[in-house]
Amino acid sequence: MSDSWQDGIWLKLLNIIVYFLFLGSNIFTIAGLDNVYVDGKQTYITPSPWAFLIWSLIHLLLLGTIVYQFTPEGKKLIIDEINWRFALLAILNATFVNLWATHNYVFAFIFALLVSATVTHIYYIIKRCHAPTCTGDEVFVYLPFSLWHGWTTVIVVLAVFEAFGTDALQHPPGIWTKIFVFLALLFLEATAAAYAFSSPEGDLPGAIAITWALFAIFDHQHTPFIHWSAFTFALLSLIWVLKSINPLAASWRHGGVVLDEERAPLTRSE
Repeated sequence: MSDSWQDGIWLKLLNIIVYFLFLGSNIFTIAGLDNVYVDGKQTYITPSPWAFLIWSLIHLLLLGTIVYQFTPEGKKLIIDEINWRFALLAILNATFVNLWATHNYVFAFIFALLVSATVTHIYYIIKRCHAPTCTGDEVFVYLPFSLWHGWTTVIVVLAVFEAFGTDALQHPPGIWTKIFVFLALLFLEATAAAYAFSSPEGDLPGAIAITWALFAIFDHQHTPFIHWSAFTFALLSLIWVLKSINPLAASWRHGGVVLDEERAPLTRSE
């Protein structure tokens, strides 16, 4: 039985609607009079505003996602596997962004956790339960959700400090602030490493999203201890990303199979 573009049409239309809701919410934060990236609460882990440009890349890829869902391959993964979860994720994310933009940081933190849980569920489906089988799956499903998953990890950390941390414009960093910021940076770097080495070919998009954020934190923070801690962890994250590129390139060259003679089982000749 051939797949028709009309199969699952109501869910496809819902995905289109929530996509533009999600996109519109982020445009509001960037272009609105009250720009949350510039005028929001400044903490000792706030990154430079250019860090949030990663949303533009995610939006562009998701535009491809809602077009790709009308193909037979896209329908199998987006409609049959991800199903209603994309709409739920977009609605939760839109709610989080608007709470964040209006400086309701405690509620924004709660919704950041909900966004993280939902995107993690989708990430598990496409990464573990239904591995990408073609280029379309890789570019329009795996790539945006992997970036989104990594970036949401950053957002949760930022939201914690915005909800409960010190306002950097009003108070100098105390010893506990420095310790918590250091631990948060360590957590982000360790998560980037986990992405990079999560499988033989790694998970570069998630690791790159976190590395990008760490460099943005380094760029924005001027307290020496935090500034150079962020630089150190960003550099380490970049190293993990670069180290994971070679196995990934080998996997692509050999049709998804990494050839590693050192890992091959030893056989005894008769």
